Amino acid sequence: MDATIVMSISVSSLVVLIASLVAATTDIWRFKVYNLLTFPLLLSGIAYRGFTGGSEGLKDSLAGMSLGFVLFLLPYLWGAFGAGDVKFVSAVGAWLGFEPMVPIVLIGCLATGCYAATLVVLHGGYREAWANLQVAFYRLMILGRRLRADDNLERVQTVAQEKERRKRLIPFSAMITVGIVFTIVWNIFFKNS
Repeated sequence: MDATIVMSISVSSLVVLIASLVAATTDIWRFKVYNLLTFPLLLSGIAYRGFTGGSEGLKDSLAGMSLGFVLFLLPYLWGAFGAGDVKFVSAVGAWLGFEPMVPIVLIGCLATGCYAATLVVLHGGYREAWANLQVAFYRLMILGRRLRADDNLERVQTVAQEKERRKRLIPFSAMITVGIVFTIVWNIFFKNS
């Protein structure tokens, strides 16, 4: 690797890149992002940004963490993905701050949509996809009354254990990793040019 490229990767970006590759691996393999990764990543991100950036760094870290948490809490409550994904995205925000989280989330969500569309085409789950969209819409409509529906819809963890349905799940942390890698590469090669 070229020395100038290595020098342009910040400590925060390097830590997040390594952690995201670990999260993506466990998410693809087990559909789980472990607390052993997320909690230390979250706490160390807040501490590092506070130590190196003072109060402004701490504020930016907390803002990035909050953005990740707030954006993905509701989909978690709907059962769209697991708590590990929410904690992982929040930890990434703690390390990188608010501004980089916007393209990471947008690209990660775009990757998720592309992946989902590919799964629907490959596995012919058009009816199931339509039913899931309808459920999401109805849950959004009842949001004013309660945040978590008490129906018998399957949670991600239950679905992940079924062989046939498992191949139709989306490893969301892996999709966020796509956003992280893209954003880091963009910043190295294009933003600093």
